[in-house]
Amino acid sequence: MEDINFPFLKHTGASLKSFSKGEAEVELHVKPYHLQHKGFVHGGVISTLMDNTGWYAAVSGLEDGFTAVTMEIKINYLKPALGKYLLASASIKRQGRTTSFVTIELHDEGSLIAYATGTYAIIND
Repeated sequence: MEDINFPFLKHTGASLKSFSKGEAEVELHVKPYHLQHKGFVHGGVISTLMDNTGWYAAVSGLEDGFTAVTMEIKINYLKPALGKYLLASASIKRQGRTTSFVTIELHDEGSLIAYATGTYAIIND
């Protein structure tokens, strides 16, 4: 398994909270630079957080020499994120030899604010 702490996640201010076979959680303590002009967490921050969390779940059970890349992600934004703490949780729903299908939920201080499905291609590292 490759190094799972990569620079982009650190750059966003998010961190890996939990990582086990088929599941992952990534947390973000919201800072002013995560906000859009009306004070809500920017949609790009939300999509980045959800995609990274889905990726962690997708790679969680892969053998050495394999990784995953995003093929497709669909995010449903349910309501604005206003809180100071976001938690994204992902789990694999089906994993084959070449693709992994993952669902991701994003909670804002316990309230569901976004739901996503992602498909990740499994490739040689």
